[in-house]
Amino acid sequence: MLVKDRMTPKPICGSPDMAVTEAQNLMAENKIRHLPILDEDQKLVGLITQRSLESALPSDVSSFSQFEISYTLSQLKVHSIMVKDLYLVDPETPIEDAAMIMADKKLGALPVVKDGSLVGIMSGEDLFVAMTDLLGTRKAGIRVTVEQPDQKGVIARLTSAIAKEGGYLSVCVGYYPQDNPGTWVSVCKVENLEENRLVEVICSLKDTNIVDIRHYQENE
Repeated sequence: MLVKDRMTPKPICGSPDMAVTEAQNLMAENKIRHLPILDEDQKLVGLITQRSLESALPSDVSSFSQFEISYTLSQLKVHSIMVKDLYLVDPETPIEDAAMIMADKKLGALPVVKDGSLVGIMSGEDLFVAMTDLLGTRKAGIRVTVEQPDQKGVIARLTSAIAKEGGYLSVCVGYYPQDNPGTWVSVCKVENLEENRLVEVICSLKDTNIVDIRHYQENE
């Protein structure tokens, strides 16, 4: 899955010379938390975030009236508070790479740029939806979490054993647990196989343990 498959295309944008209050209203009306800023040549020059909006408020905001706050913000231009040093991704970037950048840099969104032009934005919400699909959350089946030694061929043995019994693996992802070095954990969504038979098949494999198992119904 690539960024282009899950980004929000053609995002709503602002300009450097618009008032901060205008940007604030634009974001509120469209229920967005990030506003890309384009110059007159339609080139990306910055990003307005909720944090940058908050930074524009007076330090002792409680001592100001709502009118004074609104007036102060109306005098500020977007270019004075926008984030200018941006992390960017290409539409062809793998979605896990985008997620890693956002996690490592504590970012809520990444502008997506192709050939120097903004073509989309990848938000945290976009990533959550992608993760839901990657994990097959809405698909019916038996979700089983399996723990195995981190050795060559263990995933193939697991999936082959399930397939041999007629089970259909609609999802199979995995991770290294932080608290158990040397172990690999697979999370599978299995269809067309009864739970008791699935348990028998998995437990027959050497050094293989079921950590969790549960049923999911189709969820739109």
